[in-house]
Amino acid sequence: NRAPTLHRLGIQAFEVVLIEGNAIQLHPLSCAAFNADFDGDQMAVHVPLSEMAVTEARNLMLSTRNLLKPASGEPIVGPSKDMVLGVYYMTTVQKGAKGEGKTFSGFDEVLMAYHLGFLDIRAPIKTRFTSPLDTVLLDTVELSDRVRNALTAAGIVTVGQVLDRLAQLSDRKFIEEVTDFGAKGLEELKIQMRLHGYSAAHWPENRLIETTAGRVLFNLGLPPNLHFVNEVMDKKAVNVLVGECYKLIGSEATAVTVDVIKEMGFRYATQSGFTIAVSDIQVPEVKTQILDNTTREVDQAERQYRRGLITEEEQYNRVVELWTRATDDITQAVQTQLDPLEGIGAMATSGATKGGVTPIRQLAGMRGLMADPSGRIIALPIRSNFREGLTALEYFLSTHGARKGLADTALRTADAGYLTRRLVDVAQDVIITENDCGTNAGIWVDDEGSRGMNEKLTERLVGRVAGAAVIDPQTGEVIVERNQMMEEDECDLITQAGVKRVYVRSPLTCETRVGLCKACYGRDLGRGRLVEQGEAVGIIAAQSIGEPGTQLTLRTFHTGGVAGGEDITQGLPRVEELFEARNPKGEAVISEIDGVLDVYWDGEQRMIKVTNSRIIKRQHMVPAEAEMVVKDRDRVQEGTVLARYEDGREITAVTDGAAYVDKLDDGSSLVIVRREETDEWSQPIPPSARVEPERGDRVQAGQQLTVGSKNPREVLRIQGIDACQMYLLQEVQKVYRSQGVGIHDKHIEVVIRQMIRKAQIRTAGDSGFLPGELVDRFELEDVNSALLEDSKQPARADTVLLGVTKASLNTDSFLAAASFQETTRVLTEAAVKGKTDPLRGLKENVIIGKLIPVGTGFLARRARPMTIEPIEPVEGDYDDELSSEDQLSAQDRQFAEAFGLLGQMPDFGDFGDDEYDD
Repeated sequence: NRAPTLHRLGIQAFEVVLIEGNAIQLHPLSCAAFNADFDGDQMAVHVPLSEMAVTEARNLMLSTRNLLKPASGEPIVGPSKDMVLGVYYMTTVQKGAKGEGKTFSGFDEVLMAYHLGFLDIRAPIKTRFTSPLDTVLLDTVELSDRVRNALTAAGIVTVGQVLDRLAQLSDRKFIEEVTDFGAKGLEELKIQMRLHGYSAAHWPENRLIETTAGRVLFNLGLPPNLHFVNEVMDKKAVNVLVGECYKLIGSEATAVTVDVIKEMGFRYATQSGFTIAVSDIQVPEVKTQILDNTTREVDQAERQYRRGLITEEEQYNRVVELWTRATDDITQAVQTQLDPLEGIGAMATSGATKGGVTPIRQLAGMRGLMADPSGRIIALPIRSNFREGLTALEYFLSTHGARKGLADTALRTADAGYLTRRLVDVAQDVIITENDCGTNAGIWVDDEGSRGMNEKLTERLVGRVAGAAVIDPQTGEVIVERNQMMEEDECDLITQAGVKRVYVRSPLTCETRVGLCKACYGRDLGRGRLVEQGEAVGIIAAQSIGEPGTQLTLRTFHTGGVAGGEDITQGLPRVEELFEARNPKGEAVISEIDGVLDVYWDGEQRMIKVTNSRIIKRQHMVPAEAEMVVKDRDRVQEGTVLARYEDGREITAVTDGAAYVDKLDDGSSLVIVRREETDEWSQPIPPSARVEPERGDRVQAGQQLTVGSKNPREVLRIQGIDACQMYLLQEVQKVYRSQGVGIHDKHIEVVIRQMIRKAQIRTAGDSGFLPGELVDRFELEDVNSALLEDSKQPARADTVLLGVTKASLNTDSFLAAASFQETTRVLTEAAVKGKTDPLRGLKENVIIGKLIPVGTGFLARRARPMTIEPIEPVEGDYDDELSSEDQLSAQDRQFAEAFGLLGQMPDFGDFGDDEYDD
């Protein structure tokens, strides 16, 4: 374990390997998960003692079983730093290197030429592609006799020969080449090849390939059923490869592959001789010219300000803009000068260094603009770079930025830690408790919303369960069935078919009373398969959101000046603002009705108004024999007499308005009573507020009218619960995505679900609730449906949005609430009300020293011994097994045996509150 343990991967189990020396060593690829580096980090070693502890450590905590990040499902063990540099060196192409243009008969010959020194590792060559699969016989693949005989007759006996033909020939050509084969035979062959992990998509079409000796060496370290990688491998490419590898061959084999890549990386980084010296840093010649031009333009802005042509704020903004552009231009010049094949250039472009080209800009370009302690940008830039050296004034200015950075980092760590604590507290009792809650509800995941969050649609769909069948708009074919989990392949098909939005199951709409169900949660991202019952998804969600919190900026640069309402909070404070459901800084005005926008001044006050007018018409036929009482365009009220018959009968208006009389040819008349109804909504706004839509535009209820952030409580009041949930989700994702942090939507959804669980009673009806009381939404539904069945008056309530702190204190468990904040108040209140704690969550069980109800503890709960009174024979055959409804997975069975839990009890079904209370 390495402190701080910010997420599940901060504690892992390792098998012991004996080494020379007295220090315990750690595998370099595990460092990313622990966030460890080599500048004196300390780690604690724990030894699991009991058999059960060892079983858990080996099955759940072993490092090779934790290759994926629980936050996003991406691999967390990927080569970095020197390893990336070595692999990058191996896979780049250098024109004019020794042995360029030679052709070889196979990989063995390439290796021989390289080891004998006739061939440079980066020289472009041609070679015949060879693979271990060329010698793997088709006997290892389960095929029907008909298909096997047809292939043998055509002289196809190895997997390599099949892949050759699948890559080169069309299906029709393949069927023509193999007699007695047919389309069914080809389909069977393809399915079996896929099951064995052999893919024609990973096979070169032409056996003669253009590559380098380095790439051949690199590929020989990869598993044979992974494709021939014939491209430059930078950090991103290597990580993509590791992800593909995991999907194709599973975690154990991936761990071995990554290890091989690590060895190659270290070895060839050493051999490359890449080094860095001050003389490698070349200052671009265009720098002086760019600086002179910018200085001239800045002087011009200064003169315009002195003459009173522009305001001080305009001059400041112009200067900042000019210097920012100059910095960018110089960075561009530095970048074009870098040679991506040598030393410093290779380090920056391969992704081996932190920050890529930005630090090199400061070394070779210019340091640029700095911010003062308040966050306002100082309009005087640092023109020098570290290669030339800073002047005394520049050094003083740069101290501002550096010191602020250090102070911010210290504050940020504390803030992020506190946010994580609140998130853990609000979500700690969210556990997967059943297979399917059976709901039809879900949420729409669409292309447009994804773009707003800087995400691809596929990223948001992977591992979700479809809430409705996904249909190809062109062919009408079903791509994904309802209640089917979407894997990467299905998501690719959805994108290819051009489907723009998909209805998915979500924790937001799950109807499980306690915890969540497997179908609404979907894939367990840390394991790459459907989530198991008993998984503590609430804790994982809190860790996934809190762990990257330290990477978020605390306060971004304000461009200074009087930019009223423009300084929208970002970074960590914005995330906190959203999760605490606070009124945002710089709150935007939201329209409460649909209509047309107008902005006007009412005396000293600036106003915004939305008007919605609709015309209501009512027609009345007046026969020729009736006498008209009203004239054309008279104002009439409801009930006003329009016409009268001779016998005294009357025709009256059914609405207020103006009467329009139209004489018809047959002597009768048509009277149309027309009135205009107008809804108006207006609100004062600050004089400096920027109005987003134009005057006269049509706006929708809930639309943002001024620049700023919407208040989530207002969104809930005007647009309802769904819009509020989606707004919170999108806003949180925007912050994380802008910092390049990937978190899956479902983690944020789990927390939002907890924030929107309560409703506030408006009128109690015949229920036992009190007006103003906060009750669980599900509890309210149950009570109301019982009241309606007895023909009684149900309680009426409004959904309320609680911040995470408030939601934590309003939980069912007084023990969990007391251990969070305001202990005295919580405990006295619980005592006064005589509360009972159902012990559903993690904290309350830890407090009283019970096994927590997740993982192996969840199993123990379900298999608690019970005595069955032998009154009459019980139907069914129980043996020493669990009943058929409770078939355990192999892993669960292993745990159950270790805990001595098997065969103690027949069918337990789903547990309810009463079983929890025992």
